[in-house]
Amino acid sequence: MRNYKERINRASDALKNAECILIGAGAGLSDAAGLKYSGKRFTDRFGDFIRKYDMKDLYTSSFYPFETMEKKWAYWARHISLNRFETPATELYNKLYQLVKGKKHFVLTTNVEHQFWKAGFSDEKIFAAQGEYGYIQCAVGCHAKLYDNERLVSDMLKQTKDCKIPSELVPKCPVCGGEMDVNIRKDEYFVQDEAWYNASENYNAFLDEILGKRVVFIELGVGFNTPGIIRYPFERMTYKNPNAIIIRLNRDYLDGLVENKDKTITFNEDMMGVISSL
Repeated sequence: MRNYKERINRASDALKNAECILIGAGAGLSDAAGLKYSGKRFTDRFGDFIRKYDMKDLYTSSFYPFETMEKKWAYWARHISLNRFETPATELYNKLYQLVKGKKHFVLTTNVEHQFWKAGFSDEKIFAAQGEYGYIQCAVGCHAKLYDNERLVSDMLKQTKDCKIPSELVPKCPVCGGEMDVNIRKDEYFVQDEAWYNASENYNAFLDEILGKRVVFIELGVGFNTPGIIRYPFERMTYKNPNAIIIRLNRDYLDGLVENKDKTITFNEDMMGVISSL
């Protein structure tokens, strides 16, 4: 299946014949969609932080040990604003929705930029397992509630000076009075609120529905940072279901289970081009 046209035709046939489609989306999808965490997109918006802290990209800078909360939230306000609020639905996410909207489908994603919602996917058909930039939580997870941060982030941006915000804008937990943090899974304190559990239940219900059916698993930009969420389960479900097919789009990590070799169609070509062709 090295020939591109042959692979496109086989993938197209699989999608046409599918009863259900399960999308698994990782960081490679957002990168292909233009939400770059390095390069010009980073340097254009974070020049002052780069000069002050010698930051290299939006991923590694997320782990920077800021000395104060005023400095930390100045950075995070800009990071969140750029990736969650300022960037509209990208063309790639829009095309992905057009590809699957006519079929029974569901989205499992580790991405946190809210792109699936913006592209038109229904809330009840999305499980963002690793959180979302648009919310903050108690930093030590003292209670299972999330707080919308759009207005707070806007105020922080307006009042950022010399890479820090005024102390009065630093968010405090309304329950324990401690620090707040972005609701993304990075430690044991990640808050899974009621909406998270509802989405998880919707996902599990979808898995029950597709047992034994003609299923296409579309895996997009999924590596091995957290393979237990998407990659390994998709391989396992494909192995167990004789009617399942994996369509894997990734620049790297194309090889999967040897046992699924004949049920896997891989593309390391430009993701936009592949989705457009499909």
